[in-house]
Amino acid sequence: MKKYIQSRIQHYNHDKYWNMREKFVNPKTNKLLKYIYLYKIKKMDAFNNASMGTNFGVSASFDSRPILPHGLNGIIVTQYAKIGKRCKIYHQVTIGSKEDKYAPIIGDNVTIYPHTIIIGKVKIGNNAVIGAGAVVTKDVPENAVVAGNPAKVIKMR
Repeated sequence: MKKYIQSRIQHYNHDKYWNMREKFVNPKTNKLLKYIYLYKIKKMDAFNNASMGTNFGVSASFDSRPILPHGLNGIIVTQYAKIGKRCKIYHQVTIGSKEDKYAPIIGDNVTIYPHTIIIGKVKIGNNAVIGAGAVVTKDVPENAVVAGNPAKVIKMR
């Protein structure tokens, strides 16, 4: 009974959402099915945005499912962003802005801690760590740890 009630209240299913995104991006998917997946993705995005303040741009590129340790709480990703493999994104992170077609490109194995803002045509190198509350407006080299407002390299790993 508990699962039935949860299924009626909770409209977001993490695995189902990411499977639909993968099928939508797949070039082998039938055009009609793409429209169906797009509709379902937008419906889930609308629920996520209303209930959790989350918005993943539909055409945002994810090389693999991101790791979301604190769930979807307040994560905003612009539709033009490119996110690498195995990225760990904590809550209240903004990647890009709504008007920004020159969106960030984030490398593989990047960790982005809470309350971070990444704006502009910025490239984040592989294995970088972005500290909590950082405002990133310039490129970040590989294996760097950055923090602050504006973000500065504080350590190379």
